[in-house]
Amino acid sequence: MCWSAQADAVAGGLVAGIGVACLVRAHRSGRPERLPLAALPLVLGVHQLVEALVWLGTNGQLPDGLTGAARTTWAVIALPLLPVLVPAAVWCAATGRQRWMPAALTLLGAAVAVPLAVAVAAHPVSATVHGHTLGYAVGVPYPALLLAGYLLATVGSLLLSGDRLLRRVGFLTGAGAVVCALLWHLAFVSTWCALAALTSLLLFRWAGHRPTAGLAHAAGRNR
Repeated sequence: MCWSAQADAVAGGLVAGIGVACLVRAHRSGRPERLPLAALPLVLGVHQLVEALVWLGTNGQLPDGLTGAARTTWAVIALPLLPVLVPAAVWCAATGRQRWMPAALTLLGAAVAVPLAVAVAAHPVSATVHGHTLGYAVGVPYPALLLAGYLLATVGSLLLSGDRLLRRVGFLTGAGAVVCALLWHLAFVSTWCALAALTSLLLFRWAGHRPTAGLAHAAGRNR
């Protein structure tokens, strides 16, 4: 997700640190329903730290067994885990009438995760240097269809959450993913780590923020 092992290690440590702070802030706010989404930056940070190991392995600095385990771990987080974790975490944090949409998108994310998990289990994960980026190959079936479902489950759940700050996270993630994917395709530089850091900072703000007026009103009417 970054352009080198060193960059991934530094960015991963930073994002993971923000993730720990998010969890602490959500816990202190007295809103345990926010903990799953507050944990997302920690997951993203660990993901980047794992990719630092993948970089070292592609450079011949790690044993093949450890490199293979790092590639598989990276793929498990990126493919089957995130499309379930993100909408499920939004679902946990939602209130009142806002809950049905992330609930439906969690089911979609689970449907997307199943073939992705099968692909990771059935095929060895490979990683090759692509300019200043890493390119992964897993052997995913129907990639365009699964990508559409993946983005709808993850970015869509944030955009449709009904929470103003989470909508900002969704807009940032969606627009940032387009820019990052373009730069990756050009093999210029991988900027996913910067997107993860910005998203994590917004989630840190959200973790201790009061619900928007509309959400609070909806929650009150449903008590």
